[in-house]
Amino acid sequence: MSAPTSKPSVSEREARQVAEAAREQDWRKPSFAKELFLGRFRLDLVHPHPMPPDEDAQRGEEFLAKLRDFCETKIDSARIEREAKIPDEVLNGLKELGALGMKIDTKYGGLGLTQVYYNKALALVGSANPAVGALLSAHQSIGVPQPLKIFGTQEQKDAFLPRCARTDITAFLLTEPDVGSDPARLATTAVPDGDDYVLDGVKLWTTNGVVADLLVVMARVPKSEGHKGGITAFVVEAASEGVTVENRNAFMGLRGLENGVTRFHNVRVPAAHRIGSEGAGLKIALTTLNTGRLSLPAMCVGAGKWCLKIAREWSAAREQWGKPVAFHEAVGSKISFIAATTFALEAVLDLSSQMADEDRNDIRIEAALAKLYGSEMACLMADELVQIRGGRGFETAESLAARGERAVPAEQVLRDLRINRIFEGSTEIMHLLIAREAVDAHLKVAGDLIDPDKTLSDKAKAGARAGGFYAKWLPKLVAGPGQLPRSYAEFHPEGHADLSGHLRYVERSARKLARSTFYAMSRWQGKMETKQGFLGRIVDIGAELFAMSAACVRAELLRTTEDHGREAYQLADAFCRQSRIRVEELFGRLWTNTDDLDRKVVKGVLSGTYTWLEEGVVDPSGDGPWIADTALPATPRPDVRRVIEEQ
Repeated sequence: MSAPTSKPSVSEREARQVAEAAREQDWRKPSFAKELFLGRFRLDLVHPHPMPPDEDAQRGEEFLAKLRDFCETKIDSARIEREAKIPDEVLNGLKELGALGMKIDTKYGGLGLTQVYYNKALALVGSANPAVGALLSAHQSIGVPQPLKIFGTQEQKDAFLPRCARTDITAFLLTEPDVGSDPARLATTAVPDGDDYVLDGVKLWTTNGVVADLLVVMARVPKSEGHKGGITAFVVEAASEGVTVENRNAFMGLRGLENGVTRFHNVRVPAAHRIGSEGAGLKIALTTLNTGRLSLPAMCVGAGKWCLKIAREWSAAREQWGKPVAFHEAVGSKISFIAATTFALEAVLDLSSQMADEDRNDIRIEAALAKLYGSEMACLMADELVQIRGGRGFETAESLAARGERAVPAEQVLRDLRINRIFEGSTEIMHLLIAREAVDAHLKVAGDLIDPDKTLSDKAKAGARAGGFYAKWLPKLVAGPGQLPRSYAEFHPEGHADLSGHLRYVERSARKLARSTFYAMSRWQGKMETKQGFLGRIVDIGAELFAMSAACVRAELLRTTEDHGREAYQLADAFCRQSRIRVEELFGRLWTNTDDLDRKVVKGVLSGTYTWLEEGVVDPSGDGPWIADTALPATPRPDVRRVIEEQ
């Protein structure tokens, strides 16, 4: 067979067309976040807070109890950090516990947990060791089980899901050395050959790839007679001839992450192992990620809870100038931020997860916002914890223990969390993805007006559609319940903090956000997609408004069902007040910013105008290309795939 074809050369427009064709086009169910970006505060979609059935909750709690015992007695996080791998006995123990099948239906040997309890389990495991949490998440959130659950045939489910539930670790392979969030340039090929496809190519950053038994691989099928072609998904046996793990990658954090570089050379894959149709691979990947992204904020919530625990214990024990450091305002404000933000992140996660379980709302934007917001805020919380701990925060747990102090891995948590701003869609890509969904309604009625390929006739029709839509929509952005003092009065029960004012603020801000988006589209039209700074701030405002809404709804739930209602109201109040400050700053930066000047500086940097500024340093970087050559080496590299030894 031939070597992999060269990477496709595509224009910016062609790349967008590929991504656009893969996204889900229609909105068949309501979406709280989509409505929020359109200036409509649909509190009825999230309040009263949805709850899991008692049977699901009982099954979930029983598993969490077993998992907690396993985490406390079997997972040695310091050892994983020291040895940079997850011990075989831990992986075998997780298999015996059924943790590989948390999201897999019981009829295939899984535990059949809901999204809510799956996320609680990930938060728990991730607090014990984030690399273990990442392994379980990659296996079930984006690995073989999830795409088969949605798109697989019954035969594929029967063949693979029982293995995924109990014995086989899986991985998801999309990224390539020169292809990240631009799949239009995917170079790995799958050439039809009789009843098989022959895979050739290299995949980078294959989380779980070093230990995986089954792989979901995205490859390009060439268009030919009888073959539609396009990016296509396959289930591949990791032990197949021609599959080589060429490197186990090492990172600044997640030292135990089993992540590698995987090469496919003349790998034969039965056509029966193709998931969905030819050309459907990217849509399968994006759909899988819609709820799969909730696993990352789950582990961010776990990290927030741990940061709060350490901040509380340390700040009460450490005295400075005659009193615990917690009572110094400079430190106390950081503790308040950690507590309030952890409450809000858990509110966002639980609300999004329960809506995913009920499947009555479209949560593609909510899940993306949860991932974006959770990953950003968790990093801030961990950074604040390091600051609160001072020099001890910068010191490793091993060093602390060596000199007789509590081995608190604050610096490790900060390193481990950093990847979440990149995993499964970087913050920058998430901004663009969410912004595209947020303006979908506008593009459907007015998109042809700014499309250079459309005819004058098409533009005239679009103008008529847009006129009708905006004639009805714009007047509704002028006034609303947020301007009525008694709106949302149920969120101001006697003896509790007043959250009704925060919900009125969300309603007013949602309308302001929609007006700002409309004004920007009118001003920039077709250039809107290049205004990434503006779009990012629009999305960040929406994320804050969603988090405020979730925090208030969760506080009211706890007031009516738990023992911590008053405290929950207090935390929600603190979070909303902190969030409102951020929202006001973001609104201001929509129109007062340095975006235009930044673009000029960037052009200068890349043209060499400022190379004089780089003088006076040495570069310790090693030699080598910026991006590795994926051509088959003359001397094959050894296979570093790790086989888990059964106990």
